[in-house]
Amino acid sequence: MSDDSFVMELCGNKSAWQIEVEGIEKIDLDAVGKNIEDAGYTVGIQTRLAWTFSGPAELTLYPSGKLLVKTEDKELAAKIAENHVHHWVRG
Repeated sequence: MSDDSFVMELCGNKSAWQIEVEGIEKIDLDAVGKNIEDAGYTVGIQTRLAWTFSGPAELTLYPSGKLLVKTEDKELAAKIAENHVHHWVRG
């Protein structure tokens, strides 16, 4: 397993993608949330269960490291997934 492995799955309603970083089971929401905010996203809700963000896509970040990306644009979701893996979670 490499540090850049992730799974990107289309959610049932076909308007969102779930990004799961392989090898990550728990993250520091504050640290990863700050990385996402530093990337230009606006923080919405902040709870111990999830953080939400608005920007090029609506995001929901979970303590497990999973990221829900609300967009039908697969290319945008893939770009966000790359940022999540390389810069936000492992940043």
